[in-house]
Amino acid sequence: MGQALWRLPPRQQQQLQEELADHLADQGGGARREQGRDGGPQRRPPQHCYGPDIYHLLRTRRGGKEQHGFIDLEMLPPELGITILSYLNATDLCLAGCVWQDLGNDEYLWQGLCKSTWGHCSIYNRRLPAGFSYRRLYLQLDEGSLTFNANPQEGISYFMSKGILVDHPTELAKFIFYTRRLNWKMLRIYLDERRDVLDELVTLHNFSNQFLPNALRDFFRHIHAPEERGEYLETLITKFSHRFCTCNPGLVRELGLSPDAVYVLCYSLILLSIDLTSPHVKNKMSKREFIRNTRRAAHNVSDDFVGHLYDNIYLIGHVAA
Repeated sequence: MGQALWRLPPRQQQQLQEELADHLADQGGGARREQGRDGGPQRRPPQHCYGPDIYHLLRTRRGGKEQHGFIDLEMLPPELGITILSYLNATDLCLAGCVWQDLGNDEYLWQGLCKSTWGHCSIYNRRLPAGFSYRRLYLQLDEGSLTFNANPQEGISYFMSKGILVDHPTELAKFIFYTRRLNWKMLRIYLDERRDVLDELVTLHNFSNQFLPNALRDFFRHIHAPEERGEYLETLITKFSHRFCTCNPGLVRELGLSPDAVYVLCYSLILLSIDLTSPHVKNKMSKREFIRNTRRAAHNVSDDFVGHLYDNIYLIGHVAA
C-alpha cells in the first residue's frame, strides 16, 4: 500500500532514491571499500534502487537511526497519512492529535478526512465563515452519524441544526450516496419514509453499459434490499427498472426491453439467487428451467440473454448479497 500511495514528483522521488542508494553503499564503513588498480582505496559504486521503500527512506532521512514507538506521520506522503488516520474514529483521532500535535492542528488534514468519509455535505458548497474549523466539523459529522444510526430522523435533524445539510431531497440523497458511516438498516427505514429522497437517490446511479445483474448488485449496494418481499421491495425494483432503461436506451431497443420486462427479469434474478445460494434448497434450478420459466413471463427476451443472466448468478453469486 505504501508504494502505491508514494506519489511524489519524479525529481523529488529520484533524490530520495539517491539518498537511499548512497546510504546503503556507505553501510559497513571500510568493509565496503575495494582496492583499485593503483592500490588506492576505491568505493564500490552505489547499488541501483528501482523503487522507493518507505521504511528505508524514513531511516535514511533520520540518519539511519532506529526509532521505536510511533512513526512520525509528517514524514509520510499526505495521501498515506490520511489513509492511516481514516481508519480511526473521532475519539482515537483526538488522541492521535495529542501525539502528532502539528497534524492535529492541520486543517487540510481534517478537511481531507471529512470529505473522504462524508463525500457530500451542503456546507462544502457554502462560503465558510471566519474561524471555521474542519476538525470541529469532523466531530459534528461523526456525532450526527452515530445519532442517525440510532434514530434516522434525529440524525438528519442534528445535521440540519448544525448547518451541515439543508432540507432538500437532492442534498439529502447526495449525502447518503457518498457517505460510508450510515447503518444500512436505519437507512432503509429512513428511505421507506422519505420516498422523495429515494427518488433522488435512484437518479444518482449510472447503469450505462452495465450487465443487468451487475447493475442490480450496484443498486443494492447503496440501497439495501429488505429481508422480506413486500411493497418496499416492489418499489425499489420498479424504480431500478425505469432507471436502467433510461441509462441504456440502445440496449433497450436492441433487446426489445421495457421497464416491465426488466422488472420481471429482476424478480427472476432475485429468486434464482436465493435458489442457487441457499443451503436449504436441495434441488437447484437448472439453466434450462430458468430460461423456460423466465421466457413465460418475458416473451420478447431471447434465450441467449436469459442464459447469460443464469451464468452470471451461477458464477458471481447473489444480486442482493
